[in-house]
Amino acid sequence: MTGIDEEVRFPVRGGGVLAGSLRIPAEVGDRRLPAALLIAGSGPVDRDGNAKRAPIGIQVALAEALARVGVASLRFDRRGISDGTDWRQSTFEDNTADAAAALDALAADPRVDASRLVVIGHSEGALHALRLAVASAGTRPAAVVLLSGTARRGDEVLLWQSEQIGPSLPAPVRGLLRLLRTDLTTKARATHAKIRRTTTPVARVGGARLNAGWFREFLDYDPRGDLRHLAVPTLALTGGKDVQAPPEDLDVIAELAPGPVETRRPDMLSHLLRRDPAAVPSVRDYKRQLREPVDPDVLREIAGWVASQL
Repeated sequence: MTGIDEEVRFPVRGGGVLAGSLRIPAEVGDRRLPAALLIAGSGPVDRDGNAKRAPIGIQVALAEALARVGVASLRFDRRGISDGTDWRQSTFEDNTADAAAALDALAADPRVDASRLVVIGHSEGALHALRLAVASAGTRPAAVVLLSGTARRGDEVLLWQSEQIGPSLPAPVRGLLRLLRTDLTTKARATHAKIRRTTTPVARVGGARLNAGWFREFLDYDPRGDLRHLAVPTLALTGGKDVQAPPEDLDVIAELAPGPVETRRPDMLSHLLRRDPAAVPSVRDYKRQLREPVDPDVLREIAGWVASQL
């Protein structure tokens, strides 16, 4: 491991406390370091980017890559991982506020140069990184990295995902759906309507207990409004085999943001930042992909870009 992980804790709104790991690169001496806040994707994800049965590990891989180029980093557990709460109670706005609190904690560390901070978010985390970059209060980053980010309203993202899933389903399942005259997009719209009618943080929809408060806010959040105010240097990277974030949204990000934006679209890269050689990308391939490491070329590219900015 390059550098040392230190346990950190920081308060969040509502009176809670979240835990994380501050990675300090080896042999830094007494100089103040550039640093990155690493924000994971949706659901009950720990500081390393792992969920139950899904060892994604993007954040810990980024911490290691950044330490190699002399950049410190903070990654943190989402609510419901180590704070004794139910992750389903957290809303989209809570997650943005938690990321802001983590960024404030990182900036306050005496070994960190608060003028040289970058926020790196993956998937949902990319939306929170964007929101921190355009926030009117609190610590502001000097640059952002949007990994598998989106540039359309949340309900439009989920409908797009439904369209991607259909062609990758097994042939018998596709046949059954045709027999039952079931359209996945129509079904998704109906589910969204049910969620919007809920009023509690957690609700049972379609037989499952959902984080309904999070869904209600995510469905209506449109990042295009914030992108129009994104003035800091930005790296936006989405793989060509991503079936959860539309790769074509990279063009929208570059078009809307008034600040300098660099986009990357590695052809064979999936949402998990792994290589996907399949002709038709599918979430069914995730189990195989998770046995592989995060793509080293992508890690080097991100770390190199961050180092050049900070």
